[in-house]
Amino acid sequence: MKILIADNISEKAAKILQAENSWQVVNLPKEKNRSLIEEIRDAEALVVRSATKVTAELLERAPKLRAVGRAGVGVDNVDMDAATRHGIVVMNTPGGNAASVAEQTLGFMVCLARHIPQADASVKVGKWEKKKLTGSELRGKTLGLIGFGRVGSEVARLARAFEMQVIAYDPYVGSRLATEQGMKLVSLTDVLAESDYLSLHCSLTPETNHLLNAERLALTRRGIRIINCARGELIDEKALLAAIESGQVAGAALDVFEVEPPKDSALVRHPSVIATPHIAGSTEEAQEIVGIAIAEQVRDFLKYGTPRNAVNLPAVTAEEFQKLQPYLELGEKLGSFLAQVAGERIEEVRISYDGGLAKVNTHLVRNAVLKGILNQVVSEEANLVNAGTLAQERGIEVVELRSARRATFSNSLGIAVKLESGTASVLGMVGPRGTLRILGITDVDIEAPLKGTMLFIRNQDVPGVIGRVGTLLGEHQVNIANFALGRDRQAGEAIGLVNVDTPVPSSALDQLRAVPAIRTAKLITLAS
Repeated sequence: MKILIADNISEKAAKILQAENSWQVVNLPKEKNRSLIEEIRDAEALVVRSATKVTAELLERAPKLRAVGRAGVGVDNVDMDAATRHGIVVMNTPGGNAASVAEQTLGFMVCLARHIPQADASVKVGKWEKKKLTGSELRGKTLGLIGFGRVGSEVARLARAFEMQVIAYDPYVGSRLATEQGMKLVSLTDVLAESDYLSLHCSLTPETNHLLNAERLALTRRGIRIINCARGELIDEKALLAAIESGQVAGAALDVFEVEPPKDSALVRHPSVIATPHIAGSTEEAQEIVGIAIAEQVRDFLKYGTPRNAVNLPAVTAEEFQKLQPYLELGEKLGSFLAQVAGERIEEVRISYDGGLAKVNTHLVRNAVLKGILNQVVSEEANLVNAGTLAQERGIEVVELRSARRATFSNSLGIAVKLESGTASVLGMVGPRGTLRILGITDVDIEAPLKGTMLFIRNQDVPGVIGRVGTLLGEHQVNIANFALGRDRQAGEAIGLVNVDTPVPSSALDQLRAVPAIRTAKLITLAS
């Protein structure tokens, strides 16, 4: 058996594979006279970092390849569709750099508290500004976390050593899990208002893009310090600069930016801002951890067939996959839709399979649902293999039900989520020629295409709302592809689903939310 190492990994990682006496391990960085194109022809596993591009063309040259191991989180350098078509399992190493990112976050906090970069620069030019550079302690201060996944929980653990009070906002972490970890979960408004330091550790979604904008920065405690080692797009950089200049924000430490590298940025140049070039996860230890992890995963898959942290489909026959594919797509999109509509902490997910759908491999359909839900909130990519584990880690209970209660829609899929404020649900089905349809939302009958970009509206059932929605979208040059309406007569409310050809600008959403009869207006984006 031949294993090909295409990029530099640690010696310890390489030795894990080399310890298998019957395996031929070709380490290309060490053997300059060998080429990837030639060696891939008879390789059964390929180990890469980010430098090697695992393209469809490369995979065409690898008829024996069974696994690609990526030493790191991102798999942008791997053609996932091509790998799946060839039956190649792709594995990555999520969470391997969590400690490194958390340590940089704490380092940023110390630097902001004690003015260390400014003090260093001052001394180096011959100044001795002791009074000017008087700092403050972290002890007793409140650290607010937005996002409480692997990195956020590690930051919280380290911050407690500084005797800080830690609060967190994460609508997708169960309260039971937070209690077990000694955490106090609060609302977004409260985490903004109560924090002395605010650190971002959430993924980027349409809902979190510019999560910290001018409006939310105005809600923060005056003199707050902000740290971002997650995604640059989470912060409106112009709004942050204005908040720093006004004194609302005392300082910021940023490892990520909206555009990387930032070009001629007044924010980066500001003396109250610490900036680093996206290096929070780049440590020797992190690189060794992910190298060893991927070597162990590749070894275990080749020896035992166990695909840990696989980011594509598990092995199924072509016939099975063809039957399952529309239901996997339905489950993922319904889950994604419901997570975006709910927008709250999910404690439980109930999945119901009706009629013939109950007879298929519901384990994969279940994980497709969880994949759609979790990929709205977690930084690591959820997939059909790891979605169940990720849900468990976040304290989300999953319940599956099978019934034939909906004779009209005998192959429908229903999802209900339990929230701290109540419940929310959605029902969908695979229609003719594989089209995906929504059939109902939270017990309100409404039928609409399940695809693309949608505007979800909940409003009082009074005249004029539909016309106002159409007018506002037209004023913003947003074309309506489909408008579906469902009515809850008992509650005196209506639900609208508007399929649009282009995203709805935030300014249009703000105007819609300002309409007195409209209680909710959310933009829902589904992967194509």
